[in-house]
Amino acid sequence: MTGRRPPLATMLDILHDEDVHTVFGNPGTSELPFLHGLVGDPRFEFVLALHEASAVAMADGYARATGRPAFVSLHIAAGLANGLIGLLNASRSRTPLVVTAGQQDSRHLVQDPLLSGDLIGLAGAAVKQTFDVRRAADLPILLRRAFAAARRPPAGPVFLSVPMDLLADEIPIDSVGPSSVSPPGAPEDLASAVRLLAEARNPVIVAGDGVGRAGAVADLVAVAEALGAVVYHQPMHDGIDFPQRHPLHAGMLPPINAAIRAALDAHDAVLIAGCHAFSPHHYSPGPALPAGIAVVQLDSDAEEIGRNFPADAGLVGGIRPTLRALADRLAGRVSEAPVRTRAAARRHNAARADIDARARLKYGSVPLHPLAAVHAVTAALPDEAVVVEEAITAGVLLRQVLRQDQPRSLVHTVGGGLGSGIGAAIGTRLGDPSRPVVAVLGDGCTLFGLQGLWSAARYQVPVTFVVMNNGEYRTLKETLDTWHGRTGLRPVLDLSPPQLDFTAAAAFFGIESVRVTDTGQLTETIAKAVRSERPLLVDVPITGHNDEEPL
Repeated sequence: MTGRRPPLATMLDILHDEDVHTVFGNPGTSELPFLHGLVGDPRFEFVLALHEASAVAMADGYARATGRPAFVSLHIAAGLANGLIGLLNASRSRTPLVVTAGQQDSRHLVQDPLLSGDLIGLAGAAVKQTFDVRRAADLPILLRRAFAAARRPPAGPVFLSVPMDLLADEIPIDSVGPSSVSPPGAPEDLASAVRLLAEARNPVIVAGDGVGRAGAVADLVAVAEALGAVVYHQPMHDGIDFPQRHPLHAGMLPPINAAIRAALDAHDAVLIAGCHAFSPHHYSPGPALPAGIAVVQLDSDAEEIGRNFPADAGLVGGIRPTLRALADRLAGRVSEAPVRTRAAARRHNAARADIDARARLKYGSVPLHPLAAVHAVTAALPDEAVVVEEAITAGVLLRQVLRQDQPRSLVHTVGGGLGSGIGAAIGTRLGDPSRPVVAVLGDGCTLFGLQGLWSAARYQVPVTFVVMNNGEYRTLKETLDTWHGRTGLRPVLDLSPPQLDFTAAAAFFGIESVRVTDTGQLTETIAKAVRSERPLLVDVPITGHNDEEPL
């Protein structure tokens, strides 16, 4: 085919071919040419955010829910800077995003025009790869490369800088063809890994977030059951990588090397599947793994193998086909597996009953103990619910009582950038409208992303936003506890007075709200809200760091 057409038309055709139906953004003048073409095209929906951080967070949740790259349009250098926190989160969580920002008109960039900036330099530290589009004819092929890079292991966000004037040019109609990324298969040589795991006296598995991203939860279950191996989630896991009610599930490893080492010390072999390094939070001396343990490490990213600890058997390949191959080769080989599974079930069921009992002992009126509050929330969740967690200290307690088995039932980010929870919850529900979404948020995290409520109201996205309101920077106070009397900062770490009233904030953005008075009302409110077709904010007053008895 011959002839020429505007690059914007080709760009939109590529987006559609790459299975993009929804574009998230906060546009400005340099993105007007793109937005003008986009909103007139019935193949796409544009979801508007009041702030770029909300746009990126919504796209992150959407990409995880759909399992394909999401597309984001940001505005110039300042808008990209606003979106960097979400890009850092997406990079750490390995969420595939394709992000663009409109650069100033290239014909006068040499004059340092208003709003221009070093977009590539700004984005470089926060994304997997950058693409600087200099010619209109290069836009289609660089856009294709961006989608391929976002998907290729390790997945992550990529960025394109697109000068606004290039979209008014013309390029050949057939300037670029389709592209694709073939998923990696299983390694050919699994013999060493199978031998190490099958011959272990007490094997253990660490389920990393790569398992959930690859849709390989059922395959990891098959490996665990073939071995009778207990399974820990990686520290601060971003999703459901192993069913939390399964008898072999031992909970989450804490994000401290010494605690991980203690949890794994009784085991002589470990399968670490799709886990990025362990990513400890607070420092402790020594490695994460106990001495002498045999390590089988599996990842789709070759750079992960042996990165932070030696691997006796390193497997580079697709996580799902590799786990399936391991399960097939281990099936029926370990005669002790049923006995190990029954013993693990007794231990784990007792531990779950104990934490549930301790939570119920804390039930009562507001302010609620945070363990009672998160337990009351989980009591109302249907099996198909998705929990978006950005609650920091309450979130750690939530993981102790959460019982989610279905893949993609938990959304979290280990990126460290606060304020993603509201946007991620909206994007999650937009990406999969068939599943109710409950966002459990800290009050500080809510404040960082509060403007996202506007998008929930505008598009009537039925998400239940649960704000754990303790009026303080509790995580910092808990850290101070380890500093032996250094308490001078405590008054600075309180957020009240004035009292934070999130029902007033919800009303400002047009969201219905409830301020609960006891644990029974909290459970009842959540149970009703997950069946609603409208967004709801639930303000949950909880006790502060100095106002409660220890668990």
